[in-house]
Amino acid sequence: MTIDCLVLGAGQDVGKSCVVVTINGKRIMFDCGMHMGHDDHRRYPDFSLISESGDFDNALSCIIITHFHLDHIGALPYFTEVCGYNGPIYMTYPTKALAPLMLEDYRRVLVDRRGEKEQFSSENITDCMKKVTAVDLKQTVLVDRDLQIRAYYAGHVLGAAMFYAKVGDAAMVYTGDYNMTADRHLGAAQIDRLQLDLVITESTYATTIRDSKYVREREFLEAIHKCVDSGGKVLIPAFALGRAQELCMLLDDYWERMNLKVPIYFSAGLTIQANMYYKVLINWASQKVKNLSATRNAFDFKNVHSFERSMINAPGPCVLFATPGMLSGGFSLEVFKQWAPCEQNLIALPGYCLAETVGHKLMRAKPPARIDVDKSTQIDVRCQIHQLSFSPHTDSKGIMDLIRFLSPKNVILVHGEKPKMASLKERIESDLRIPCYYPANNESQRIESTQYIKAEASKSFLQSSLRPNFKFLKTISRADTGFILNERAESCVQVCDDRVAEGAVIMQKDQHPKIVHQNELMDILEAENHKVQVAYCCPVCVPNEPKNVASSPGEDIHPVLDKCSLLHLLYTKLSNDFQDVTIQNDGNCLQIESLTVSPCPKGKCPHRRHVNPVSTSEAVNFCCTWSMEDEKLAWRVISIMKNLELKTH
Repeated sequence: MTIDCLVLGAGQDVGKSCVVVTINGKRIMFDCGMHMGHDDHRRYPDFSLISESGDFDNALSCIIITHFHLDHIGALPYFTEVCGYNGPIYMTYPTKALAPLMLEDYRRVLVDRRGEKEQFSSENITDCMKKVTAVDLKQTVLVDRDLQIRAYYAGHVLGAAMFYAKVGDAAMVYTGDYNMTADRHLGAAQIDRLQLDLVITESTYATTIRDSKYVREREFLEAIHKCVDSGGKVLIPAFALGRAQELCMLLDDYWERMNLKVPIYFSAGLTIQANMYYKVLINWASQKVKNLSATRNAFDFKNVHSFERSMINAPGPCVLFATPGMLSGGFSLEVFKQWAPCEQNLIALPGYCLAETVGHKLMRAKPPARIDVDKSTQIDVRCQIHQLSFSPHTDSKGIMDLIRFLSPKNVILVHGEKPKMASLKERIESDLRIPCYYPANNESQRIESTQYIKAEASKSFLQSSLRPNFKFLKTISRADTGFILNERAESCVQVCDDRVAEGAVIMQKDQHPKIVHQNELMDILEAENHKVQVAYCCPVCVPNEPKNVASSPGEDIHPVLDKCSLLHLLYTKLSNDFQDVTIQNDGNCLQIESLTVSPCPKGKCPHRRHVNPVSTSEAVNFCCTWSMEDEKLAWRVISIMKNLELKTH
């Protein structure tokens, strides 16, 4: 059995996550994201590669969404409501609750602020979410009779999950985005030790090992405190869900300890709404946050307030969380244009920024500099720039730890930059001895899967396997090549103990597979045992000796040599030609695999189809019988026998 992986997004790239996996006829789409760095045909996955006819319901068994970030769910309403997919969709409860907020915010920014053509409507988002089935952690869901899936806690953002999928004995895990270390509001990823043919893992930080989170937090707080202390404004472009809550918790706590009065703001709208959901879904947060909820909700921020657009140029220092992250558009980019020219201000980039976004350009700039915001707009950047590693993605150590723990037979890397993925692939293959691949977008990767069947064994089969099976075969020494007719041949006994059990796997309706002995199988089938054999009577030249030894009436065995002597002569000749197989001589016949060779005493043998190439007085016939599986060997022996001349001296 094979597992085929078609990468429609996040192949050697970060963004537009979408991988279609085929396991034994079942086809699963993992994530259906959009690319934040493109506004052309590259924005969405190429769905025509799934089905040219557009019959996606029959082409896919289900869709699984790992979390609510747009690069994992942004294309879903388009795929369901515009492309017409109506099949099953699975995600966790928090993802189902928070995804509509992210999708609606994106739609509003795209249409209302950028003036672009609408990709999907608010009604499309609502209709899409009606098709979603929410799942809980470690809940096994039977998509159909053969396909089962299960979600595991991934950290990263509220509700993020790794998904396990199994069809028969082939199993895999798709990680989505995950974090192997706990932060202030989420725990570390958790998953069972599973037997897996494949793990598809994100590799955003494929070559990065991050410092201690306490060091990172201290640097972040010091940079912000220094800026506001000198009267500057701090802009933190962050997505409304996830990092915003993490950093707000950090700042709120620091403001309390330092008794700071400088205002902290959230951009109005989405973030305030998101915080309400975080309060309701607190059971998906870390254990520390859940324990704290007995006294107060960790997402009730004392020092954080709502921010209005009219306050952009208000005097005095402040800290502002504005969406979206990466400065990819929207309100965060609008504020950046206003604050970037002032040297007192600070832009704090808390995590990864996609190529071609303003955030990515800013990370490469050294103020003073000019940044291209779009094709027609440039901004003079004189403000301070501070890049922080507060990404919710795991680092290279976390990726290696997860793969080492799961020990799959194969690994596929997605959601990363090509050079870094190549480096991580080498580490996985050299350190863990696991084959690793990183296909590009619109490429497929085939993984071989070993299928196992768990079966019971009958008592008769087990006894047959364990019982000694001694055979005592009388053989004539091969060393006695100088056999003289009147001398007695030296013989020995060969002992064999073959314990190859012959059985069959039977699978009956509503019963477990079972291995039974071959004799039991015939009884179960109520059938007779038939064995197909082939026979041929072969002439061998043995010149006569002028001796007065008469043969019995009706026999055509050599008048001088008896059966034992003839077999010994033939055994000696064949042993020299067939040193690659075992030849046994018990005095009555020669045994070569399933081929049996014995002198033929019948005057008119039914298996004799030849005209003897030598005179009757010089030919002795041998009857050969064999099973079909040894057909090639049998005719090889017969062809040699036909050209033999057995001499008595």
